[in-house]
Amino acid sequence: MSNTALLIIDMINDFHFDAGTALAKNTKKILDPIVNLKKFFNEKDMPVIYINDHYNLWQADFEKIIDYCTNDTSEDIIKKISPEKNHDYFLIKPKHSAFYGTALHTLLQQLKVDTVVLAGIAGNICVLFTANDAYMREYKLIIPEDFIASNNEEDNKYALTMMKNVLSADTSPSYKLNF
Repeated sequence: MSNTALLIIDMINDFHFDAGTALAKNTKKILDPIVNLKKFFNEKDMPVIYINDHYNLWQADFEKIIDYCTNDTSEDIIKKISPEKNHDYFLIKPKHSAFYGTALHTLLQQLKVDTVVLAGIAGNICVLFTANDAYMREYKLIIPEDFIASNNEEDNKYALTMMKNVLSADTSPSYKLNF
């Protein structure tokens, strides 16, 4: 699967919004599987691309965004999932989809990627909208059910159903992945 990239969406997060506490709790449940796959991708020199909200900083400097987002709620998550400097890619996004207003599609083309593994939050918003845009650009989608979290389980399950049934995504749990 050398033409596969791991997209990590909005995991650098301050969780300072309505339902942020619930989302942080659900995010902790998906953290270890994502970290394990990220390590695998790094070991195999496969691209890991972070696409993150800019928090009105409007700078693609992940260290500034990490500093801004780190607080009592987010600190443990950010410590585990932070990008590796000089190894992982990091893009900021202005809206929900990782493709909208970013260089993601161009980067994926440069890397000759045809398959994307999506991981991150919120599954029912940013991950879903990114999956839709990836599908429209004809990328093969892998979105393991244990790689996304939403504010509540019902919305998360609905998003997974939509991504599987409408966008033809493989939503099998991560332990079934073959790379």
